[in-house]
Amino acid sequence: MSDEQQQTWRRFVEVLIRVPAALEAQLQRDAGLTHMGYIVLVYLSEQPGHRLAMSRLAKSVSASLSRLSHVVARLEGQGWVHRERDPDDGRVQIAVLTDEGYAKVVATAPGHAEAVQQLVFDRLTQAQVRQLAKVAAALLEAPVEVRVPSDR
Repeated sequence: MSDEQQQTWRRFVEVLIRVPAALEAQLQRDAGLTHMGYIVLVYLSEQPGHRLAMSRLAKSVSASLSRLSHVVARLEGQGWVHRERDPDDGRVQIAVLTDEGYAKVVATAPGHAEAVQQLVFDRLTQAQVRQLAKVAAALLEAPVEVRVPSDR
């Protein structure tokens, strides 16, 4: 990496640490939720019937099936999600957002949106917001995997 790339990378890593930590703290304080728990609830709230196979949900929220199972277990304990077997394939578990879970998303969203606004968008010009959208799209365009040369 060049010096400029290294400095840019270090600043980016700082953003990747600070912003999620601040969002995690806001969600814990205001809603008793982890950031991943909130993401799962939101994602389920956007699905037809508020339901999705656990394997597809894990892929959608970029979590391992094991991690998602732990998150969903905590959400089940709160009554916000339940799991059921797919009637067409009993091997498949489906996560289902409950009415209480949907109400939790609705109640939590305004505070979370305000936190995102303060942490990110209030600090950027409109031109920077457009640039950020382009940068995010470019980074997400390719599969997220690192290819290491075989001679290393």
